[in-house]
Amino acid sequence: MLLKSSKINEFRLWGLLLTMGGMLIMIIGLAGVVFDWGAVGRIIAVIFLILGMISMLGSMAIYFWAGMMSTSAVALDCPECGKRTKMIGKTDRCMFCKTILTVDPSMAPAEAEISDEGNIRQPETDSAPTAIDSSKS
Repeated sequence: MLLKSSKINEFRLWGLLLTMGGMLIMIIGLAGVVFDWGAVGRIIAVIFLILGMISMLGSMAIYFWAGMMSTSAVALDCPECGKRTKMIGKTDRCMFCKTILTVDPSMAPAEAEISDEGNIRQPETDSAPTAIDSSKS
């Protein structure tokens, strides 16, 4: 559960990893110029700079894609932590507490839940967000 995250945050994580990886590849490639390895060093630098640039462009594409998905994502309040989160698809995780959420009534837990006041509340059958107990899966 520690390594699980919402879909939007997963895309942003991959974008960040590509950015950092691209920068690292470019820095490693510059070793051929900095340590003066001659013509071979310049060829190595060019190859690594091109690979780093491709990685950075891929990162930009992933960030753009995540941003476009974020604009059309359903914003809702998490039933566990009460914070506003965005959801893509029928199921997703809360961005803050990592609770599995769904708006599909067929995926909602069938048992009744007990609220903080001790009242028993049945899961809603409309499109309200529902938390799925992740310890069972």
